Amino acid sequence: MTGTGTRGSLRVGLVGYGLAGSVFHAPLIAATEGLALDTIVTSDPERREQARAEFGDDMRFAASPDELWKRAGELDLIVIASPNKTHVPLATAALKAGLPVVVDKPLAGTAAEARELAALADERGLLLSVFQNRRWDDDFLTVQQLIADGELGKVQRFESRFERWRPQLKGGWRESGDPQEIGGLLYDLGSHLVDQALTLFGPVVRVYAEADVRRPGAETDDDTFIALTHASGVRSHLYMSATTAQLGPRFRVLGSTAGYVKYGLDPQEADLRDGKRPRNGSSWGVEPKSMWGRIGAGESALTGMGSPQGEARGEGRPVETVPGDYPAYYEGIATALREGTPPLVTGHEAAAALDVLEAAHRSAREGITVEVSA
Repeated sequence: MTGTGTRGSLRVGLVGYGLAGSVFHAPLIAATEGLALDTIVTSDPERREQARAEFGDDMRFAASPDELWKRAGELDLIVIASPNKTHVPLATAALKAGLPVVVDKPLAGTAAEARELAALADERGLLLSVFQNRRWDDDFLTVQQLIADGELGKVQRFESRFERWRPQLKGGWRESGDPQEIGGLLYDLGSHLVDQALTLFGPVVRVYAEADVRRPGAETDDDTFIALTHASGVRSHLYMSATTAQLGPRFRVLGSTAGYVKYGLDPQEADLRDGKRPRNGSSWGVEPKSMWGRIGAGESALTGMGSPQGEARGEGRPVETVPGDYPAYYEGIATALREGTPPLVTGHEAAAALDVLEAAHRSAREGITVEVSA
């Protein structure tokens, strides 16, 4: 730990104030007791005004990350929310400056790069964590609880979807075909889906994937499927798409005694985009009853289960969704920095997820099933 902010708060430098920085990181850092958002790196005048409007005129800004490295003794944490291709060089520079680092996903373009970063952090005794906020989605927390409570029996198949209907390209580096940009859905949404599957069911031994470029003018994958075989025997089927005209369930988890189906997305991202903020005593992350998933067994229990229509037909038993909790990530970071404990998401875990993403990329490119060392 380096400097200390006012009233003992740990001072945070945030690199990047685009979607990730402004919607996720800055609001969650500001809402975390024990953390203080000190400096935002952006040279964009409009983004600076946007930040001042939310965090006050006392917010400090820097035009480049190099300004933060020069002030390393005044800061306790660097958060990197800049484009994917900058993650490795910026995280490396921060660690060499003696600063703990949180990096938005994906940590790197390859597992080897991720392991080099993790090794550098270990060597210097510094925190390195990856922002995998989807571990605190309401539906994912609910699945974790159902599995832990034995409600499904032995899980056999896990289906997980991040599907959207975006027939028109939005442009930007996320849709670039340049490999240096690390764009496309496999590394974007796939980073979340793979991380969730590994968190639930452990290491993967076999990967099969299909990756397509569907939209006119698209340069990188926008409709991708991954099949994982876990060492535990569970099979995970992961779907990510920008071209889905009819959305499937967010989760379908099939066990030896029951299945759970859940439609719709966790509300936290939409709330953050709308300017809502987590505060003590608020009902943050709470989902309406109409969106609860359902658990049951047999055709009558599973047909349409988890949708509002299914609820109207009384199919299956409704399961109250566990409230989502994105604030838990940065609360964990604050605890790890103060107590010297590992963060809730480590660089080594990110490297394991990248092993799977690299195998999926190879599988889709070569049309083969790829073996992975568990």
